[in-house]
Amino acid sequence: MTMMKEGKDADRPPARRRVAALLWLAAVAMAIVAAAGLLQLGAGSYGMTWRQALAALTDGLVWGDRATLAHFFLGRDLAHGLGFGDPGTLPTETLIVWTVRLPRVLVGIMVGINLALSGSIFQAITRNEMASPYLLGVSSGAGLSILVVLVLFPALGPFLPLIAMLGGTAAFVVVYAIAWHHGASPVRLVLAGVIVGAITGSLQAALFFFAKDIAIVQNALAWTTGSLTGVGWEQVRMVAPWTLVCVVLALSGARYLDVLLLGDSTAKSLGMKVEHARFLLAATAILAAASSVAVAGLVGFVGLIVPHIVRNTVGSLHRHLLVGSLFAGPALLVSADTTARLVLSPVQIPVGIVTGVIGGGFFLYLMRRRRDFGKL
Repeated sequence: MTMMKEGKDADRPPARRRVAALLWLAAVAMAIVAAAGLLQLGAGSYGMTWRQALAALTDGLVWGDRATLAHFFLGRDLAHGLGFGDPGTLPTETLIVWTVRLPRVLVGIMVGINLALSGSIFQAITRNEMASPYLLGVSSGAGLSILVVLVLFPALGPFLPLIAMLGGTAAFVVVYAIAWHHGASPVRLVLAGVIVGAITGSLQAALFFFAKDIAIVQNALAWTTGSLTGVGWEQVRMVAPWTLVCVVLALSGARYLDVLLLGDSTAKSLGMKVEHARFLLAATAILAAASSVAVAGLVGFVGLIVPHIVRNTVGSLHRHLLVGSLFAGPALLVSADTTARLVLSPVQIPVGIVTGVIGGGFFLYLMRRRRDFGKL
């Protein structure tokens, strides 16, 4: 029976095998997100069983009251502006789950999606497995702009998402300008990204000497390590629109990413405007990374790990790779954040520390197992 089953699998067309692997990956990832998310909803100083947490999540007092839902998803001001009344009174468990714990899970899901998509795009346009928003200076540029606001111009705090996107975009423009020499080759982009990342990293460290309040320093440290502590519905509303835009743009560009992997000369022979395509795809990756930095800080390694896991599972075709990243990114980040919350409870460590440990171990494993590691 086993031999017959293996024979059938071997005869199955590669495309069908890839689709089957993608469905399997999506199912496993969703199960991980559901389990880790449910743990997060029940964990905390106000402890709940998973049944209590699930009951609070599905409470009819929330789902049956349009005003309550509007206040959560739209915000108080917009909800009132659209004619919704005040939300109803909720039980303690429901209030804790919906106002404190659920937003953290939702932000983790969207940040995982954005970082995974960003990493997949950057690895394709540079044809380098080690490319990521951090390697190309995008995240460090966004992080530097956020630290400037937190330390020197705290009154601009409400504009952090926009400022992060401007900082990430500016950093990548600088990287592109440094790398440009009759075009921007993948190798020159990576080298320029390392240069810009080193400079912005040094400037980030220098900013700490200008902070006069220890609370500002602690807040800034949370940004540089990456943390989901304290996020709420404001952050959900902040990152959700950009996540939707990035998903649509990334999936629309899947075919162009496949062509770019063939090399610039081949892409040009197929009629593609290589520099235009690379810049527009990079802009999508920048938008995804910067919006994540704006709400969660510098969460490392997600954009590196996830594309590797998905590529090894479903192959390098980007319509499969990007869809797989939509599921695997949240699975990694939500499970890492659950570990960050529970491993030293009641102390919460930044999720970026957990992803850093996971990422370091993962790449050590790859380096030991693969001699061609680093090439696409």
